[in-house]
Amino acid sequence: MMKKLILLLIVLVTACRSTEPTELPVFEPTEFPSTPEPTEVLPAVEQWWNDTVFYEVFVRSFYDSDGDGVGDISGLIEKLDYLNDGDPNTDDDLGITGIWLMPITESPSYHGYDVVNYYAIDQEYGTIEEFQLLIDQAHQRGIRVIVDLVLNHTSDQHLWFTEAKEKESAYRDWYLWEGEKPSYRGPWGQDVWHKMRDEYYYGIFWKGMPDLNLQNPEVTEELFNITRFWLEEMQVDGFRLDAIKHLVENGPAQENTNETHAWLERFYTFYKEVDPNAFAVGEAWTDTNQILNYTGDEVDIAFAFDLAEAILKTAHGPLAVPVIKEMTQVVESFPAGQYGIFLTNHDQNRVMSQLQGDVIQAKIASTILLTSPGVPFLYYGEELGMSGVKPDEDIRRPMQWNGLDISAGMSTGKPWRLPAVDYKEKNLANQVDDPESLFNHYRRLINMRNEHQALRTGEWTLIDTGSHRLYAYMRHSEEEVFIILVNVHPSDMSGDQYQLTLEAGPLSGTVRAISLLGLSNPSAPEINDKGGFINYIPFETLPSQSFAVIQLVP
Repeated sequence: MMKKLILLLIVLVTACRSTEPTELPVFEPTEFPSTPEPTEVLPAVEQWWNDTVFYEVFVRSFYDSDGDGVGDISGLIEKLDYLNDGDPNTDDDLGITGIWLMPITESPSYHGYDVVNYYAIDQEYGTIEEFQLLIDQAHQRGIRVIVDLVLNHTSDQHLWFTEAKEKESAYRDWYLWEGEKPSYRGPWGQDVWHKMRDEYYYGIFWKGMPDLNLQNPEVTEELFNITRFWLEEMQVDGFRLDAIKHLVENGPAQENTNETHAWLERFYTFYKEVDPNAFAVGEAWTDTNQILNYTGDEVDIAFAFDLAEAILKTAHGPLAVPVIKEMTQVVESFPAGQYGIFLTNHDQNRVMSQLQGDVIQAKIASTILLTSPGVPFLYYGEELGMSGVKPDEDIRRPMQWNGLDISAGMSTGKPWRLPAVDYKEKNLANQVDDPESLFNHYRRLINMRNEHQALRTGEWTLIDTGSHRLYAYMRHSEEEVFIILVNVHPSDMSGDQYQLTLEAGPLSGTVRAISLLGLSNPSAPEINDKGGFINYIPFETLPSQSFAVIQLVP
């Protein structure tokens, strides 16, 4: 029955793209597969996401295979070896092991978050067959693929909504309608009730994206059908779930409602029954305490927005207090490593613009990101230092592969949007052979994380430094111990200005210190009878805005 419904919707939506909507069959509730009652979810074989470094790709801007100026799936396939060539004997690829694709389903907009067909690849990007080839090629290289799944709303051009405009339509209650405009506004003061003829419909983001009514069982069933389609038919490894804090409204309460949490618990149960190893990361753009409520039985992880802000504040200097405070709260609050860590995404001004173009600060931010616990996500071009400030189109510009012409190597034609003005300097071709480049710094960090389990899933322990200028922490497992030092101040620190103290720890006996990244030739600590150290000074001088990744070995 489910596959028949999927095929029926594909046919109907395809017809709707070129003709006026036709009369649709009325779906009785019994025609939908029954929703499973919440049950004990089968345990995943592994939490593979904690061993993964994700790379966020806006397909439109990544690489164009046919010269029309729009990036596409075939272009992404061509560039997979840049991300990870699948050969453990090479180290010139970036080393990422997961891809998050921004929306690739059919949509009337450039960004794709207003979906008109959840079962079709947007024609500008390619075909279902090309997408399936992408999945196959990525998996051969050890790359997992997750896709954006937009559950909160559709496009106002979606078949469901064009039919729902009619009061007698079977799709009427798939959206939210009021005869009189409610008096309340949205969470950030925006108008959320939009007039159509003599009534109003609800759309929290704008009038072109009406919200779905997830309290309607038929809507839930169809969203579950879509989820199953992408997991079973398209073989994706999971989803990035957009705007999850807004899924179910309760009058003026339009975010983080009890109804939203209850719906997500059912969704979690469903997708884990389809595939116990399926992964979902939720976008709940809110504070750490609220994000915690979504983790574990609603989504596998959620993005830690406060932590991202704290990392960038710390990288900018002059003090390490923001990241120390926020990382401590995150580690103490969440199940071990079950949160997404990042610097920026497609909705925020790019890292390099926030750091005023300072490459050293960008290296500090990436060092903290990729040596911290959690699941790291990189936004495409972050490794090149691409700049960009809002509007949104300007933080989603073409990937800067080279500086030869205005396509920046993204296309052989004129790109859908011009690259940033600094594309001639900040591009891959300029950085790939420069050992001190930001690209090679990212590459070393990612490959270092891939090589050492302790940096991926080891414990995090804050180290007392005696100075607010210095951020120091340990990542450790039973087999490995690392100390990460970051001086975020614009002044050098001498040995009498800091000492590292960890009264009790995982160490024993005599150890030696090996520098894996940054400052070289560290001294080793003297281990006390509690496995820690007192007043350890690994470097006589910590230069301004410097960092070191030190491995302690017997």
